[in-house]
Amino acid sequence: MFPIKFIRSYTTGKTREIIKFYYDFKSPYTYLALEPALQLEKEYPIQLRFIPWVLRIEESFGGNLQQRSKLNWNKVRYGYLDCRRFANERGLIIRGPQRIFDSRLSLIGGLYADKHNFFLSYAYRTFELFFKRQLNIENIDEITKLLYETSNKNVSFEKFSQDFQSYANNQGQQDYLNAEHEADQDNVFGVPTFIVRGEPFFGNDRISWVKKRLDSLKLHDI
Repeated sequence: MFPIKFIRSYTTGKTREIIKFYYDFKSPYTYLALEPALQLEKEYPIQLRFIPWVLRIEESFGGNLQQRSKLNWNKVRYGYLDCRRFANERGLIIRGPQRIFDSRLSLIGGLYADKHNFFLSYAYRTFELFFKRQLNIENIDEITKLLYETSNKNVSFEKFSQDFQSYANNQGQQDYLNAEHEADQDNVFGVPTFIVRGEPFFGNDRISWVKKRLDSLKLHDI
């Protein structure tokens, strides 16, 4: 049996069930899923729990760009073609990255932002800038600056920078490993992935199935 986890709102007193949402900032499909996922919180008594998971591009599409097979290139190009179709319908810009990025630092940034209650502002801006090719998610100076710009700025930039970089080099590493371990337990193989009472739903186009599962739980009656 899997544990059912709930959280009680201090403002409404209502119980909200936790739904896991695995994400990666270099995943265009996660970018596409973010807004519809947040809409679920408005329609159901749920709360999303954002958990980082690094997309293994090398495993899915081949590693070195110069060594990719024609088949792998066809998969990549078609994947971004579909992404742009979805994005164009919503006025989003998605440009394919010009190289393979290691998103671990930006995800540790997400963990830091989550701990300090500004995850969504950081996430939206990270996705937007990365897919406009205006953000290097491997550069700690750029990530630190973005974190500060999307935070409440209640301390100086210097103090904020020291705090984040200390986190990134210490506790953030452990928090990231804990997230990886949890993803392994949930059998995550890609992002975005929703986990609803132990049941996985993979892909931005599976949100309608997530809604059907939530409907079946009759959460409004709890």
